[in-house]
This record gives sequence, structure tokens and C-alpha cells, in this order.
Amino acid sequence: MLVAITNFLIALAISCEAYASPISRQVSESHVSLEEFALQKLLTDASPIFGNYAGNQLNTSTWMSRYIDSTKLVHMNIPGTHDTATWNYSLATQSALSGVTSLGNQVPNPPEYYRCQNSSIADMLNAGIRAFDLRFALDVTNTSIVFWHSQALLSQTATLDDVLFSYFHWLDKHPSEVVLLSLQYEGSTTEYGRNDEEAQLKLFNILTSPAATKYLLQAKNELGTLGDARGKIILLRRFDLDQLSDAYENALPGLHFSPALWVDNSPDIEIIYNTATDYTAYIEDNYEPQTSAQSNATVNIQSKYNVTTTHLLKAADKSLAPDSLWWTWASGGKISDGVFPETMAIGNGTEYTPAGGVNQNLMTFLKGMNGKRVGIVMFDFFETPGDLVETLLSL
Repeated sequence: MLVAITNFLIALAISCEAYASPISRQVSESHVSLEEFALQKLLTDASPIFGNYAGNQLNTSTWMSRYIDSTKLVHMNIPGTHDTATWNYSLATQSALSGVTSLGNQVPNPPEYYRCQNSSIADMLNAGIRAFDLRFALDVTNTSIVFWHSQALLSQTATLDDVLFSYFHWLDKHPSEVVLLSLQYEGSTTEYGRNDEEAQLKLFNILTSPAATKYLLQAKNELGTLGDARGKIILLRRFDLDQLSDAYENALPGLHFSPALWVDNSPDIEIIYNTATDYTAYIEDNYEPQTSAQSNATVNIQSKYNVTTTHLLKAADKSLAPDSLWWTWASGGKISDGVFPETMAIGNGTEYTPAGGVNQNLMTFLKGMNGKRVGIVMFDFFETPGDLVETLLSL
């Protein structure tokens, strides 16, 4: 009965709020500080990319709290998402942004070419995702740093600054957690896009602002312990500041993965991110299966699955660099064969993908990896199957 009454009162409060007069709204908001209004505006501006912050707690919202501070980050299993910011890129979004994107003289393909996620960043965080792949470039006016996937502008209003502040706000509410943020410069956005000195200086200033200095872990070229990083963002820099002096690059925190060293579409990438200690990252990013032309979805899915699991087995092998970073991308597609990211990840629900996509097949594989370290694993459409993330976390 108490629950029923509580629910009724909540519903009544919501309905009253919906019909509140401007005067009553002014009274109810009179106690809100200017700082709170500013934060709410910022979160609203970021919402096309970050989503709407929700205070609800899931079992996965604070999963890192179950690990002791001395746990090495390279020994943890960390779920992530590939092309994180594409979750809201629908036909409606594309249409709404067409007036802006047309100024860049680049026409994007249909949304299914680009979309790799369904959940907002806020929902991903609550679902246990801790590694995020964000692709940035200047907007069409070359004024602000926003988010793209190739020619697809994902939002004109949500800037990198806005989204970073949204992460900071979430970490304030979840101080036991750590976010690994892969930032990659995205080329081929517009005819007039540039990555010149001015653009790189904008990026540098955002990443070294007072707020960023507080929330970005300031350690350079190393992954330490969970305790060192709680409540912080670890920056994984997939960009160069090659139009600025070396002093700028050296001033940035995090790990540097130069695009020149990230071999395109490779199942075996090795990048030394600390030359003094030879700390190495072992990366699989074979995003387009090397199958024959006109291969069907099943063949492409199997190829991507094979590459992914081969790398995960290496990560789990204690005789192969047990204290190194292992980073596996389970994402992919082969557009030339009509295999879009969603089909690759979860199948297309037809007889052509009877076993689903890479995700469903990985579920069975991961259940056989109990007690193993597999490292960072980046997914597309991680919600399918429903217990994929929790299975990874339970190893």
C-alpha cells in the first residue's frame, strides 16, 4: 500500500509540474543557484551526444568499487564502445543537420553506414561501459570542436567541452569509477575541414583547462592502479599535435597512440607508449574483414569473430606480456558486401545470420574465459545480447 501511495504522489507531482504556471515555476526555482543553472544548461547542450543524465543506479553503475585500489588497470577487463557518439545518428538527425552539413559540400550516406550504438553515453556509463571511442573535428564553420563519423556530423551544438563536462559531472556522482577516453581526430569531414595550428591549439586548450586538469589523470605514458585513477578520465590520444611545437604534445596527459603508428585495419598492432620503460599496447582493430568480394554476412561475421577471439586468447595468455595493455575491437563492418556495423555486431534477424552477429558468438566464447584477463574490449551495439557486458565483467 505504501508503495502504491508513493507512486501516486510521484505521479501527482509530475502532473502538477506539467501544468505549473510560469509564476509557480519561478517560485520553485528561486532556490537554484546560478552555478546549478549553468550546469543544467551545459548538460542540455551536451545531450545530443552525451544523453540525459540519470541518477538511477544499476548494478553496473559502480562496478569498479568492487576492486581494491592496488588493482593494476592493465589487469582489468574493461568494456568499451566503438564510435560511441553515433548512438543518436538517425534519419531524423541527419535530416535536421542537412542544412549545416550541406555547407561543407559533403553528402553523408544513409545513417546505417555510420551508426554503431543505440544507447547514450549516460546510459552506457550506467550499464558498465568504461572505455569510449570519440571522433572529433572542427564543425562546418571551423569554429568549435564537435563530433563526427566521417562525413556524418553527429551534432552541431554538443561540443567537446560540453561532453567532457558531462563526464566530469558523472564522475563526481561516481567517484569509485574510471573512464578511459579515446579521442581520435576524424578526417574527411567537410571539403573545408582542417587540422592546422589553430585547430590543434583549440584542442590543446580544452584538454588543459582548469577543469580538464582536475578531472583528466595527469600521469603521462603509463597506466597505474585503479586507486590512482578513481574519479578521473584517462586520455588515450589517437591524434597528433604536429602543427604545434613539441612542448604542446609533451604537456598533455595520458597515453599517446599516434595515428602514424596505428596500422590501418590490422589484427596485430603494437605501439610502444612509453619508450623509457617499453610499455606496449597490443591492439586488434581489423574493422573490415579481409574476405573475398561479395562474401555474405555469415562469412564476414565469422572472419571478424575469428580475429577478435584470437586476440583475446593472446591477451589471456599469461606468458604473453601479462603486464601490458591489451585492446581488442570487436566492432566492424564490410559496407562493400552490404554488411553494416549493426549486422556485423548482432546479425540482421534473418536466415542469413542464423547465429546472430559477433556479439552473440562472443558470449559463448567469454563464458569459457572465466578467471582470465582479456583487457579492454570495444563493442558495437553492446546491448545485444543483454548480458554481454556483465559476462565480461564477471570473468
